[in-house]
Amino acid sequence: MINFEQKYAALLAQADAKTPAAVAGMRLCFEALALAAAIDRDCADRLAAHGLSEGRFVLLFLLAEAKGGLSPHELAERAGVTRGTITGLLDGLERAALARRFSHDVDRRKLTVQLTPKGRALARKLVAEHSQWIGAVFSGFTQSERALLSRLLTKAYLQTDTGARAGKP
Repeated sequence: MINFEQKYAALLAQADAKTPAAVAGMRLCFEALALAAAIDRDCADRLAAHGLSEGRFVLLFLLAEAKGGLSPHELAERAGVTRGTITGLLDGLERAALARRFSHDVDRRKLTVQLTPKGRALARKLVAEHSQWIGAVFSGFTQSERALLSRLLTKAYLQTDTGARAGKP
């Protein structure tokens, strides 16, 4: 049994019993939201143990894969965040001695961000740990169960406005 956040439990308690299909759909939606929230919380806890947020972890991962580093603009684009957000994330990585910003040899306005040896070692360790943990969330499922769940989640996703827009050519 999944424990719902209080707001979801309250909504279900007030749902109109005359429309059981709608109530059943609400329950499934709230179960999916509860699972996503639990995964997010666990992820945040695991990364916090290393002094990282999810945003900083994403940058470590991106920088570990980039030979020669990336510019703050490239990092923002690849991470899907604003340049302002990147500045704050990079400040934190620099304070932790995990990354450094380097000025371009010719144009000092251009910056390149690279991991320090400490950052590279942490990235290697966490990418392996994090990948294993994420994969373990569904390790009790058979291959056919995972495939079925994926199809069902996709089917539900396509019923959302966002999914419907994404599914159109």
